[in-house]
Amino acid sequence: MATQGDRELPARYFGRLLELLQARRVRVDILVDGLDIDAARLLHPDAMIPLSLAETLIQRLFDQTGRQDWGFELGVRLRLTSHLILGYGLLASPTLGHALQMLSRYFSMLTPTFRVQFRRDAQHGTLLLVPALPMSHDCLVFHTDAIASAVDTVVGELLGDQMPHYDLDLALDLPHRERYAELRHARCRFGVGGMAGLRVRFPVALVDAPLSLADAGALKVAESRCEATFRSVIASGQVAGWVRMMLREANGGLPSLEELAHTLNLSARTLDRHLKAEGAGFRELTSEVVVDRARALLAEGHSVTTVAYELGYTDASNFARAFRRATGRSPGAAAVTN
Repeated sequence: MATQGDRELPARYFGRLLELLQARRVRVDILVDGLDIDAARLLHPDAMIPLSLAETLIQRLFDQTGRQDWGFELGVRLRLTSHLILGYGLLASPTLGHALQMLSRYFSMLTPTFRVQFRRDAQHGTLLLVPALPMSHDCLVFHTDAIASAVDTVVGELLGDQMPHYDLDLALDLPHRERYAELRHARCRFGVGGMAGLRVRFPVALVDAPLSLADAGALKVAESRCEATFRSVIASGQVAGWVRMMLREANGGLPSLEELAHTLNLSARTLDRHLKAEGAGFRELTSEVVVDRARALLAEGHSVTTVAYELGYTDASNFARAFRRATGRSPGAAAVTN
């Protein structure tokens, strides 16, 4: 059941997921038992599913099957035509660069869970994808896998025999990284990039190469329909939850307020104002996440020095003072208690 303020996602991908699970002889009836899910309805082009319900479904799937790579399984099976009018627009684009720009602009039509930016320099064209909604870790793993493998599939369809080797960096250190060997042209790195999300980088020469199925008339129609749909997308209003998640899932130090604001195309002042409107402050959220992550790492047996560096502190003493201020206890005492 949806909760107040729950963001809705396009349901068709979850309909495709249930079809995949049935083909793999997963007990879908057990998976959806007690959930308000009509498997046939999910495949309707206009059907939506609350994020909270999608999270429950993903968590159950991971627990029931003992596997966390179902997002990858889904992504490699999605084709350009799976993405409705946006897929046809990508197919009709004159160049890969145009297609990637179009994807970045209208990605929220596919799912509002991630935000996409396309950048290019003298050597590369780069897609940056970062979470745009607060979600559980399992849900983040699922969407990261699905997006990474789907991007590979989509670009492969657009380029055909021209498909180059490219760089794929993922912030999550996934337990099923061996699956990514199936993306034959991807040079993958895991646990890199700082903030949660992924980066896909292509040679710039290929970004400007013409696509064989370019169609100016079809592209114009697709872009017009995408723009009309895009204007109807409503902001989530869950800024504090999103900031908390980005802090929670970061590696190699925590992102600053400025870095997170840049990700949302906002100024740091505007992001801070949104947080305060929700009764939260960036410093308080950071302290909360630091304490939670520190306790978890200490409970796993990591040294105070290791935990300090993992959380971005310059030395263990600075971390210890911050931890004591927040909890009233030393990290060593917390580790013994855990």
